[in-house]
Amino acid sequence: MKVKRYIVFLVLAVVLPSCAVSFKFNGANINYQTTKSISIAEFPNNAPMVNPQLSNQLSEALRDLYSRQTRLIILSKGGDLELEGQITGYDVSQGAISVDGYASESKLTIRVEVHFTNNIYPEESFDKTYTASQTFDSSQLLSDVQDELCRIILVEITENIYNDTVAKW
Repeated sequence: MKVKRYIVFLVLAVVLPSCAVSFKFNGANINYQTTKSISIAEFPNNAPMVNPQLSNQLSEALRDLYSRQTRLIILSKGGDLELEGQITGYDVSQGAISVDGYASESKLTIRVEVHFTNNIYPEESFDKTYTASQTFDSSQLLSDVQDELCRIILVEITENIYNDTVAKW
């Protein structure tokens, strides 16, 4: 009886360490054997209304997201995957109207055109426009809230770009 337990224990001690369960919580669906790098170009701000920091913030947010969530090497050009595009919209519009007839909310909307090239699997390449918005109280000046609003909007846009390019959700 002791011998059987000893054999079972020995077999488990040898077999269990060789078994592994792997979970990826970043959602990336990348074959790292073939796809090793991504180039992320600067996204120029070609919107009629320009936030001078937005171009750099978007480009850096994308680089940061891909470096944190993948093992891809980040390049300025010539990657296996290539992201480029431009900011085409930075608009403030009036939202809800209050009882006195004045706008009680305003909305900041950012629009980004993206050209994605997959040099390994060209059929996965695409062009797409991403848009996200945040509302704010009309009694506030845009200059007082735009940094926080842009941060929130850029998180949404960069996550959508990430999902469409490497997560394939």
